[in-house]
Amino acid sequence: HLQLVGSGGGLVQPGGPLRLYCTGSGEDINSSAISWFRRAPGKDPEAVAYISNTNNTFYTDAMRGRSAISRDNSRKIAYLQISILKEEDTGVYYCAAADDYRQLVAGFRQYWGQGTQVIVSS
Repeated sequence: HLQLVGSGGGLVQPGGPLRLYCTGSGEDINSSAISWFRRAPGKDPEAVAYISNTNNTFYTDAMRGRSAISRDNSRKIAYLQISILKEEDTGVYYCAAADDYRQLVAGFRQYWGQGTQVIVSS
């Protein structure tokens, strides 16, 4: 059973950068596709980015051009680097995993866990 924990969130001023971390334990995160999704207050969950188990990356319109998903297999961590935050990016960010990124795109999150709160405010 793969366990995922998101971290790195906090209070950030608009325009600032932030790096989120997704740490995996239990089963091997390295063989899984990973996604980041977020839930803003009062809104449905929204996918942000995906990375396949072969390190191909895909982005939704939510943060396209302002974010980068990556992974470090040696540390069993996936990252979401956000370069320019906007107030509408406020929400709880989660990472999820599945055997194939297409499952994540279809909304199937085989594993997901504790999220990390991001507040963008001046």
